[in-house]
Amino acid sequence: MASIGFARVSTQAQDLTNQLERLEAEGCIKIFSGKHSGKADTNAAALAELLDYVREGDTVVVTKLDRLGRSLSQVLQVLDQLNEKGIAFKALDQQIDTTKQDPLAKAMVQLLAMFGELERNFIVSRTTEGKQASGNYGGRPAKLTVEQRQQVKADFDNGMSKSALAAKYNASRATIMRIVNA
Repeated sequence: MASIGFARVSTQAQDLTNQLERLEAEGCIKIFSGKHSGKADTNAAALAELLDYVREGDTVVVTKLDRLGRSLSQVLQVLDQLNEKGIAFKALDQQIDTTKQDPLAKAMVQLLAMFGELERNFIVSRTTEGKQASGNYGGRPAKLTVEQRQQVKADFDNGMSKSALAAKYNASRATIMRIVNA
């Protein structure tokens, strides 16, 4: 009967330190951690390692319920797997503890997971709206304007070489090739 921690952040830029410290303070003898993109397949790999390690009677501890996954279905799937293996679950921030086998705790887990997914959907929606409003969808700005692209094509049609065009427009030869071949 051991406490096993699981810490996860969604991007490489985020820091795991706070989660790791809290899990150590909770008495976790081993902590699985990772920095993932949030995609289901990358999270599945980290969770698979945790699920392979834990044994019946153990307790999986996370700081927040959403550390188990990025969607309601993923969180509930992991909780079902833990339950099937006889493994308890604790979420410190939400004060969820299934070691007590309380039906209310199970209902609370499902409600919190649902609200976590709702919050995630709101964030995605606001981000999308912001991108649409600003016109900034990410990525690197185009090297050449539309007018410059048209001039590159005209210059190429008039016999100018791709290397000469690259020098004239201060662009790579590959950029010129993409414009000419488009």
